Amino acid sequence: MTPNLFDAGMESQIDQAVSILKRGGVVVFPTDTVYAVGALASNTQAVRRVFDIKGRANTKGLPALIGDISQINQVAKVFPPLARKLAKEYWPGGLTLVLPKTDNIPLELTGGNETVAIRIPNQPAVIEMLKRVGEPVTGTSANLSGCKSSLNAAEAEKQLGDRVDFILDGGQVSGGVESTIIAVNPDGLKIIRQGAIKESDILETAAKNGFSA
Repeated sequence: MTPNLFDAGMESQIDQAVSILKRGGVVVFPTDTVYAVGALASNTQAVRRVFDIKGRANTKGLPALIGDISQINQVAKVFPPLARKLAKEYWPGGLTLVLPKTDNIPLELTGGNETVAIRIPNQPAVIEMLKRVGEPVTGTSANLSGCKSSLNAAEAEKQLGDRVDFILDGGQVSGGVESTIIAVNPDGLKIIRQGAIKESDILETAAKNGFSA
């Protein structure tokens, strides 16, 4: 039997969040930067609901969060060697990889693109939640579009209130630097957004493993 990793209150919250997500619901939870809105990434109706909750244009894709690198094949059609090396180096943490999506990931999630943004957040309770769900979950910020990101459960509730089904309260988060976004393709890598991980560190990791940008 696997021992509980968290106190009873957090265990209960994680169980409730997992149950709601598996039923197609929408949950707010903390990440390593801000609070996020989550729904099953493969559930088209739930994904549409996330867009509606935020008032976000559906042409802007949503990232998918996973709890373990072994779940990558549920969201990415291919996982090139360079992407694998970068993931092993920087996950969980501030790296988002953009890869070709699997067929079960709806175009509604990706804003009509054939690629999807993927990350493992460095937040233990949420990693556990994602592992128990067993499939990718959306990870867009828990705020109304154009408004300030939520750094605690109270701020998320104030903005989103009863629009969501549950808020997992993980306390105050740092509001730290957003993730670095990298697209990996057969020709190498392209840095789409500079963030928590420096471009020089990414390029150094790639070079050490025999790859070039």
